[in-house]
Amino acid sequence: MKNKYAIIVENVSKSFKLVYDKPFTLKERLVFWNKKNTRVGKHEVLKNVSLKIKPGETVALIGVNGSGKSTLLKLMTKIIYPTEGKITINGKLTSLLELGAGFHPDFTGRENIYFNASIFGLTAAEIDKRVGDIIEFSELGNFIDNPVRTYSSGMYMRLAFSVAINVDAEILLIDEILAVGDQHFQEKCFAKLQELKKSGKTIVIVSHALSSIKELCDRAVWIYNGEIKMDGQTEKVVEEYLKVCV
Repeated sequence: MKNKYAIIVENVSKSFKLVYDKPFTLKERLVFWNKKNTRVGKHEVLKNVSLKIKPGETVALIGVNGSGKSTLLKLMTKIIYPTEGKITINGKLTSLLELGAGFHPDFTGRENIYFNASIFGLTAAEIDKRVGDIIEFSELGNFIDNPVRTYSSGMYMRLAFSVAINVDAEILLIDEILAVGDQHFQEKCFAKLQELKKSGKTIVIVSHALSSIKELCDRAVWIYNGEIKMDGQTEKVVEEYLKVCV
């Protein structure tokens, strides 16, 4: 029986510890070893967030910088874990959260395809079948056999996106990658996301490109100061967001 929800976020809160007046150098540690006034604070990024996403939904997370949307995406992919609450993922998941994350700078683009795709759960034989499609989509040509430390940020993005969309996952999490690269490749990525949407993939995307998400996403979740301020039809949520934040 197919799960009713692809992603379930239940009463999730996330906070980070902040340490003030902390000695950083060896000299400071030796001089102030007995210092009693080091203060520890807490930065609460998300506060009791609950959210359910159905299979096949394309959902945008919007909000100003620092609102908690990227943190929520990282919690979904289990890069970090909630301070409180629970997140359930039903289905094979792939993520594109940080440009070139998981790439080794001294490996070639081709070698990083195998390395990165294996992290997503593909076998060597499965990667062999898809490596041609990945390279073709990336448009890197002969650069594919150069070390990725020689790549521009746009080339990094091309390779990372090409790998992520070819692992055949049921859930795709994306953070602001459509803002990177030239206009041609941005349009190509957007067209591929529309194709994945039509094929029934679940997509959660963080983006400030409001015109693009209105075209791509059926639903938007506006996160404000770590809480869900509005959740609904994309056009309506974006309209309310613009009234307050622009």
